[in-house]
Amino acid sequence: MNMELSRRTFLKGASAGLAGTTIGALGFGEAETAYAAAIRPFKLAGTTETRNTCTYCSVACGIIMYSKGNLAKGEKADIIHIEGDVDHPTNRGTLCPKGAALLDYVHAETRLKYPMVRKPGSDKFERVSWDYALDRIARLMKDDRDRNIVEKNNDGVTVNRWTTTGFLAASATTNETAWATYKVVRSAGMVVFDNQARV
Repeated sequence: MNMELSRRTFLKGASAGLAGTTIGALGFGEAETAYAAAIRPFKLAGTTETRNTCTYCSVACGIIMYSKGNLAKGEKADIIHIEGDVDHPTNRGTLCPKGAALLDYVHAETRLKYPMVRKPGSDKFERVSWDYALDRIARLMKDDRDRNIVEKNNDGVTVNRWTTTGFLAASATTNETAWATYKVVRSAGMVVFDNQARV
C-alpha cells in the first residue's frame, strides 16, 4: 500500500489525536453526558409517569409517557414526553423511528379520537357515542352471521363457519387479551381472522 503522508499532515493528525486524548484523560469526555443527565430531572419534574405499550406494530415495545396536569385538581393531563422503557424486556429502552415519533402521533390534529359514522347518502363522517357505535357493530355482525352462517358442510358434518365477516385484531396486546379475542372470534365461527403483524 503506497500512502503519501506529508510532515504537515502527520503533525496535524498527531496534534488532533493528542488534544483529544488529553481532554479525555482530564475527564472532559463525559462532560456532555453529565450535562444532559443534570438537566433531565428538571424537564420531567412534576410530571406523571405512565407505562404503556407502543401502538404501532406487533413487537409491543414498552414506553413511558410523561404528562403534566393534576387530574385530582380538575386539570387536563397533557402528554409532554414519550421514551422507551429501559425495564421492558422487549426493547430495553430503545424505540424505532415510528416509536420515537409517538408524541407527534398523540398530538396530531388528524388523529381519530371518537367513533365516527358516515350515514348512507352522506358525504361526511359524524361523531357518535360509544354506546351507539358498539350497538350498531353488534347488530350488523349478528344480522350478517344469521344470514350467512354455514352450519354443515357437503358431507353433513357440523362446521359452523362464518365466512362473510373477518376480524383484524391488535397484535401489540397482552397474552390474556389476545387469548380472549381469539376465543370470542372463533366461537362466533369466524374463519377470517388475522392481526396487524401480518398486514
